[in-house]
Amino acid sequence: MIFSCIQKLALAVLCVGIQSSCVVPDDTSRIAKVDPTAAAARKEMVGLSEADVRMCAGFPTATADAGRSGQIWTYKRIVQRGNLSIVVPTLAVGAIPAVGGSVNVAPGGYCDTQIRIVDGRVAEVAYAGDNNLPNRRDALCVSTVDACVTYARQHGQRPAARSAR
Repeated sequence: MIFSCIQKLALAVLCVGIQSSCVVPDDTSRIAKVDPTAAAARKEMVGLSEADVRMCAGFPTATADAGRSGQIWTYKRIVQRGNLSIVVPTLAVGAIPAVGGSVNVAPGGYCDTQIRIVDGRVAEVAYAGDNNLPNRRDALCVSTVDACVTYARQHGQRPAARSAR
């Protein structure tokens, strides 16, 4: 009876060990979709004025003069989250090999949202950094641009809407 309990415990630990060895790859582009808000910002922010961007995203963390290509405004966001670390002790029972390991859940990251300004208007939005979550690409950038997507939608700042004025 004791041996049966040990077998069940070892099997449970083996299952946890196998699951904990499944880690999220650094490149999630094949398994994770781009966050819909981050994708919308790439299109809907185009055409916003410098003042509009300051209203919805605040003042940039850094700016760079790109010559004829305009200016690049960078908004830095560092995400520090409480990590959940699960550690399974190494256990060997009889013929069952040693099982153990750990898994880290919800690590932090950072996002540099980069906005190219040409002739006083947004021409391009791009993202850089360790900004992916296991199920969404560019997800750590959303808090920088979500208010701007809403602002653009409310104020009709899409390029087609501006040309009608």
